[in-house]
Amino acid sequence: MADQNERNVWLGFRRGLTGRCPQCGQAAMFSSYLKVVPECPSCGHVLSQYHADDGPAYFTILIIGHLLIGPLLFIQAIRTAPVEIVSVILVVAIVVAALVLLPLVKGAFVGVQWAVRDRSGAS
Repeated sequence: MADQNERNVWLGFRRGLTGRCPQCGQAAMFSSYLKVVPECPSCGHVLSQYHADDGPAYFTILIIGHLLIGPLLFIQAIRTAPVEIVSVILVVAIVVAALVLLPLVKGAFVGVQWAVRDRSGAS
């Protein structure tokens, strides 16, 4: 377990990406799909102080755009295939990628907030 005063961005990013508490790395950060637990059951760190807001959605769109949409501009088979088939495949791929990436990105986002001591919810 890392020292409570030592906060590394990569450590927070890695722990958040795996859905673990950025403080201890032991307990799960999410109680459901995107709901962050108010407090870590393992170390007691208050996770409700970190507010991701629209950041994870923005980065998820950015990642999907670069990984799925960008390469389509260079694939000749996409231009010659029927539009209906390409559209269905593309929509399904984008929705699945977004649903898979969103909790990973949100966890990483909260982990980085922990590392830089951003307590946007604290007054």
